[in-house]
Amino acid sequence: MTTPKKPPILLDFPDRFETDRLLVRLPLPGDGQETYKAMMESMDELKPWMHFAHNNQTEEDVEQVIREAHVKFLQRSDLRLMGFHKETGELAVSSGLHRINWDSRVFEIGYWVRTKYANQGLVTELVSGLEQYAIRELQANRILIRCDARNERSAKVPERLGYTLEGIMRGEEYDVYGQLLTDTKVYAKVRGHEF
Repeated sequence: MTTPKKPPILLDFPDRFETDRLLVRLPLPGDGQETYKAMMESMDELKPWMHFAHNNQTEEDVEQVIREAHVKFLQRSDLRLMGFHKETGELAVSSGLHRINWDSRVFEIGYWVRTKYANQGLVTELVSGLEQYAIRELQANRILIRCDARNERSAKVPERLGYTLEGIMRGEEYDVYGQLLTDTKVYAKVRGHEF
């Protein structure tokens, strides 16, 4: 007879951690203004890859998304995490653990960087910290990162961190403009293999 599993909403784990240069934490009500500012500053770099960059969101819309992300974190249905630069206090990287399967402890890492903080290694730093958080605090068995096969900068993050390219899913979904079927690279680290 197996022991019943605890519902995810009852799981206790930290809602923040630090890396060398970042304070990484769950979204809080009021974070919409800073998130909106970061998005607007970074729109040219976000538009080719991120669907949300095409939604013409207002600051109020982004605040609503932040509050919904806060609730989802508490419900344990999606764990969005925001990386604030320790020196400036600004949002530098938005990330999180998504498409969660609590039964098998599978988590997908997603990320985008504020343009003024690009090419400083902050995404790699945050993803490395997030990976350790998932292993230590959430007992992850599998951590994956997916990206458009054309997005070379995004693919460099898992490659730098020793993720295994498990394959390329051909014609998996339409691009952000809804015109071209794109390929998706799937990288992963699995307990007993990469950690």
